[in-house]
Amino acid sequence: MLLADAMARLEESRKRSVARPKVVEVNDEVASIPKFSETVRPIPNVILRSALFGVGPIKKSGDRTYLERVKVYSLGGISMFYTGALLNQGDLNVWGAVLHQAQEQELGEECKVTAYRLLKLLGKTDSGKNRRDLDACISRLKATALQIEVGEYSYEGSLIHEVYRGQGERSKRMYVIRLNSRLHVLFNGKQHTNVNWSVRQALQGKPLAQWLHGFYSSHAKSYDYKVETLHQLCGSSAKSLSDFKKDLRRSLEFLVGASAAEGRPLSYVFKGNLVQVTTTPSASQQRHLAKKR
Repeated sequence: MLLADAMARLEESRKRSVARPKVVEVNDEVASIPKFSETVRPIPNVILRSALFGVGPIKKSGDRTYLERVKVYSLGGISMFYTGALLNQGDLNVWGAVLHQAQEQELGEECKVTAYRLLKLLGKTDSGKNRRDLDACISRLKATALQIEVGEYSYEGSLIHEVYRGQGERSKRMYVIRLNSRLHVLFNGKQHTNVNWSVRQALQGKPLAQWLHGFYSSHAKSYDYKVETLHQLCGSSAKSLSDFKKDLRRSLEFLVGASAAEGRPLSYVFKGNLVQVTTTPSASQQRHLAKKR
């Protein structure tokens, strides 16, 4: 009798589990991109601390190398594999503009935006060439395949999940963009940086300086890095470390000037093959550092 009762309870439990599938909850999930002002763009730290958006020169879009599940160099604790066309800092600008526009709705929902609006966010004029470049970039971001593991979180998908193009008058041509709803894992636990877009725009045409800005902005407290480590992390195409060190020093000078102009002083010093950079933490980073004291 006892065995029969136990079997009956097990069967009832099985039926309940089938009727109500188990939902696994993840702490600190965000279903949307964090809200932010016009002056910043929230970029996941795993992106800023890797060579995914590199700094190497690309003569024209047709010359981009195609990568097949290549391991992307990144800081310790981050595992990243990438398939798609070689990406650069210009592509990161466009992705940042898309993220900016997508903050108005939950991830996974359609984000409707005109080409004119995206170009305005990028600080570019509404010309035929700029529209063609923007169109090619959005297609490139759509055609990406990214596999990331950081801590207990992972993401596998594209940087842009879907895109549709509406037809119409030039000023009303519309993109309908959808980001992967699981992209939120890259923002979990506030693991993103509000990149000062004014500083980044001031560094337009200086890809290594832009990468350095994003990289060091992602640190509440700066660490010392070897020149060869930065060379790998930024995806530089410099053939020798001595050549890269010259580029690095020049780019840091550009960053010092652009940061000072925005009231965010930054300084650096080379100690042999070690680079020491001192930044001005943002308000949120200062609160983060205060909690650790």
